[in-house]
Amino acid sequence: MAVVNWRGVFAASTTKLDKAENVDAAAVAADVAFQIEAGVDGIICCGSLGEASSLTADEKIAVCEAAKAGAGGRAPVMLTVAEDSTRAAAKIAERAAALGLDGLMVLPAMRYVSTPRETMAHFRTVARATDLPIMVYNNPVAYQVDVTPQMFAELADEKKFVAIKESAADLRRFTDIHNAVGERYAVFTGVDDLALEALMLGAAGWVAGLVCAFPRETIAIYKLASAKRYEEARAIYRWFMPLLHLDYSVRFVQNIKLVEHFVRGTSITVRAPRLELTKDETAEVRRLVETALRTRPDLSKYGL
Repeated sequence: MAVVNWRGVFAASTTKLDKAENVDAAAVAADVAFQIEAGVDGIICCGSLGEASSLTADEKIAVCEAAKAGAGGRAPVMLTVAEDSTRAAAKIAERAAALGLDGLMVLPAMRYVSTPRETMAHFRTVARATDLPIMVYNNPVAYQVDVTPQMFAELADEKKFVAIKESAADLRRFTDIHNAVGERYAVFTGVDDLALEALMLGAAGWVAGLVCAFPRETIAIYKLASAKRYEEARAIYRWFMPLLHLDYSVRFVQNIKLVEHFVRGTSITVRAPRLELTKDETAEVRRLVETALRTRPDLSKYGL
């Protein structure tokens, strides 16, 4: 197992599928190796971008096994726990620990819009099922359940909760969480096109989507922001923004897999009910990628 340093850029990896929509373990391992060689600080498997909602529990474990092989102990590998029931979430958390994964990113139970009391009971039950450190993922925009700063304060007595992925799309949350709990958690931004702003407000890291295609540029923004070289970070961020907007879409999985394909040649296959983008949608993503590649910043001038 690798020790998780809860800072930096964590890749929210896409799940590589073959043309029959089956998990391609070799492609998953190769993708993880690519990300780590580019410098990411951690890999998060089977999240929203990893098509968690359409994978079985066994498939999620298989993805993690392949990811561990690709990582080879060079960076931590974590599983996203996004199940329909608390019981199922606790079970897959147990399986993740038995597999020797390095941490978990846990969401509220899917499909059911839980009350704050139910949400916190869910998180605590999952925590009791594992010894792994946990990043709590808050995404009320997508999942209609909001883990508020006050709720994080109540959860702070559970030592396994060590980090937060904050995707409320409200930059005020980073200050509100700090004011509620100080430095109790490592707070990551989970919205690509708000990342630099969140880092400037003190976010410890970035769970990134477009990193799958452009890891070095993503890492450069993080490093420059961490060094308070904001003007230089902003220059890269402005170049990147048209692509980062693709992460904030109901078709973000298709968008990002297509960007990866144009940049790296990886599979664009998604699992139904998702379908590949239409001809016009594909042409627009191609245009954005071609523009980005044509104007790609020279990172060497930043000493990176």
